[in-house]
Amino acid sequence: MSDLRAPEESTRKSLGSLLGSLPELISRLIRGEIALAKTELVAKLKEVGVGAGLLVGAALFGFFLLAVLITAGVLGLATVVAPWLAALIVAAVLLVVTAVLALLGVSALKKGVPPTPEKTVASVKADVSALKGQGTYDSATH
Repeated sequence: MSDLRAPEESTRKSLGSLLGSLPELISRLIRGEIALAKTELVAKLKEVGVGAGLLVGAALFGFFLLAVLITAGVLGLATVVAPWLAALIVAAVLLVVTAVLALLGVSALKKGVPPTPEKTVASVKADVSALKGQGTYDSATH
């Protein structure tokens, strides 16, 4: 059973004393939270580093796989046509694939540049206008 008696006088603190120690306690709490966040981030970044390294290794092996497949295509086609013509045909196919991928990539980059959050900017402008009394606030879009 717990002891419900009043605490000793030496352990009692005044409201002013408690309020005075509040900034220091909050500061310690924030420093502790920052230290915890740093520890968590370091652990997660190590995991990300390992994952990135494994992906680089996989990409390297994928590159070699592609080279072997292209060689196999040239050798397979060389059974039907002259070897120089087989290499030329495979190179032409690779040129077309490269051009299509490059055009798609440039198109995708143009859509994302400059990386301005246009909807957010418009929303903030609408909020500022509403605060100035020049517009309305639509809570459905926020």
